Amino acid sequence: MELNIILNHQQIDHKTRRIAYQIYETFADESEIVLAGIADNGFLFAQKIHEVLTSISDLNVHLCEVKMDKTNPFNAITTSISKENYQNQCIVLVDDVLNSGSTLVYGVKHFLEVPLKKFKTAVLVDRNHKKFPVKADFKGISLSTSSKEHVQVVLEKDNCYAYLV
Repeated sequence: MELNIILNHQQIDHKTRRIAYQIYETFADESEIVLAGIADNGFLFAQKIHEVLTSISDLNVHLCEVKMDKTNPFNAITTSISKENYQNQCIVLVDDVLNSGSTLVYGVKHFLEVPLKKFKTAVLVDRNHKKFPVKADFKGISLSTSSKEHVQVVLEKDNCYAYLV
């Protein structure tokens, strides 16, 4: 079966670099930020952004893994760093695909339980099928798809691609 590739490895690298530069420009006056990636692919994408950000800037970038039950987002959300460590910080919540917006909305809600300095969101693919009023501040690509189509993202070290199912 041939995959309907929407982003190849080189394109994902390019979009990751562009998003990293946009994040750097947005937080240029800050000394540190937190990249909070939603497990699993959002965290892998956050790691890729982290790699570029640390190579192009002097920002102190902290990685945080956000674990949540995407099928039941009311369940407890956990993070790899404590609330005290991201309180009054600048946060970028990262995911691979923005579908309905529910994952990002509940992720945002979790972080808003403490005071923050600045909060932004980043996604590789924005599908334009939102049920919730959430937007990606930084996005690799906007894609209008039917509600029956799904975007899958593969983020392996030497093999990254996104395809339509």
